[in-house]
Amino acid sequence: MTKNVKTLNVLIADDYAIVRKGLIQMLQEKFPTAKIVEAKSGSEVYEKARGTNWDLIILDFSLPGRNGLEVLKQLRADGVTSTILMTGVVIEEQYGVRALKAGAAGFLNKLSPAEEFGMAISTVLKGGKYISSSLAEKLVGRPGEEHDRPRHEFLSDREMQVLQHIATGKTITEIAAEISLSINTISTYRGRILEKLGIHNNAQLIRYAIDNKLV
Repeated sequence: MTKNVKTLNVLIADDYAIVRKGLIQMLQEKFPTAKIVEAKSGSEVYEKARGTNWDLIILDFSLPGRNGLEVLKQLRADGVTSTILMTGVVIEEQYGVRALKAGAAGFLNKLSPAEEFGMAISTVLKGGKYISSSLAEKLVGRPGEEHDRPRHEFLSDREMQVLQHIATGKTITEIAAEISLSINTISTYRGRILEKLGIHNNAQLIRYAIDNKLV
């Protein structure tokens, strides 16, 4: 049974105000009495998630500082049991699976139509899991043998994050500042990425990311 809409508490975490407003409007149409609170960064999510029994947290993948996946993992580590629906304009096959493994109840691309957002929210509030039909098809068709998996699937979540930043042309210094890590740490992650992917420089890394639709 869907949670009581009279007491539905929702936290929307996204760094774009226009996205938050769109989600608020959609939620208010579906749940007129819901209490909706906004957050625009990972630190705000941590602050607001504690001490409140949120029925639903809609968490964007690309929050400034610590990304949504890191926030999700920390919330679960802190004992936050709220239903969490991850969203983002990212490659579903790569990041959607990681979100579900980290404890999300569902993952939805932010480019999805409003009707699918409504379906996803209803599904996770009923205790179900939600992924798009396209992602479900890809998961069913994925090879099961370890040696058949593409090399980037063996990267850690942080390595995938750094790879994506490098592939968009950012320097080590820029990446370090954006995700609040030291330059040496980012350089270490870069070295691990190159080793795991079997490549030797940023040009090859960018080509790999493009060929595998990681950016």
